[in-house]
Amino acid sequence: MNNPIQNVKEKLTKQNLKTFMLITFGTFVFAIGTYFFKFPNNFSTGGVSGISILLGHIFPSFSTAGIMWIINIILLIVGFIILGRGFGVLTVYCSMLLSFLTWLLEKLVPLSKPLTDQPFLELCYGMMLPAVGSAILFNCNASSGGTDIVAMILKKYTSLDIGKALLVSDTLIAFSAMFVFDIRTGLFSLLGLAIKAFMVDSVIEGINLCKYFSIVTTHPEEICDYIIHKMNRSSTIVDATGAYSHEGCKVVMVACRRGEAVKLRAYVRSVDKKAFMFITNTSEIIGKGFRSVE
Repeated sequence: MNNPIQNVKEKLTKQNLKTFMLITFGTFVFAIGTYFFKFPNNFSTGGVSGISILLGHIFPSFSTAGIMWIINIILLIVGFIILGRGFGVLTVYCSMLLSFLTWLLEKLVPLSKPLTDQPFLELCYGMMLPAVGSAILFNCNASSGGTDIVAMILKKYTSLDIGKALLVSDTLIAFSAMFVFDIRTGLFSLLGLAIKAFMVDSVIEGINLCKYFSIVTTHPEEICDYIIHKMNRSSTIVDATGAYSHEGCKVVMVACRRGEAVKLRAYVRSVDKKAFMFITNTSEIIGKGFRSVE
């Protein structure tokens, strides 16, 4: 019979704790950007936060953070009913934590006006911080919930292109800011939506950015020895023949982090000055030592 305490201990590994801390930090960064920069400027750039900002203005007796919490709870309940338990514990945690942190900031640091008189500066921070938070969550296979839950439901029951459907809904929310607030706020919201569309992917790629080497060399032993013993990585060796010289050579293929790439490049140059190195950026490496698909 399995021991429940032992099962809990097995799950609470260092990697799980690290992931939990990253998710919490990412959600906190998301909440900071949303509360301090989106809410006071009424930047309605889509999603639950955008809907909450609109409804908070229409129904001033309710706080924006409180409306955000209510909407997230409703979406979670609907998600559990329709999608079942496979819906995702991390999504529930992130969604509730984001709502709680936003509500807590509203109580601890009440804002009656924007932090500065520079709306474009605040728009940049209002898009950048949530984008960084979302990127951290996505990198940990988590989500802040909200309209992502709607996307999961649509994906289950329809053949709609979910990405386009969410983009259309976010655009409608941002466009609505022109009528609920004013044209200036609506235009800023639409601009913020355009920035958000590119920023999340850019931040994710920046976090995961690695270097991929294809090294054409006649000294594969020395290079592989350095990769294995100094970098604690492995590599793949492929036999090759020069098209012009018809001489045999080897191609050493290896992926590494950015800091390791600088050292590897210098070492290859030191042992084989005639080596050809094809170095490319990559942000999606799945396997031991990089990202796990589990």
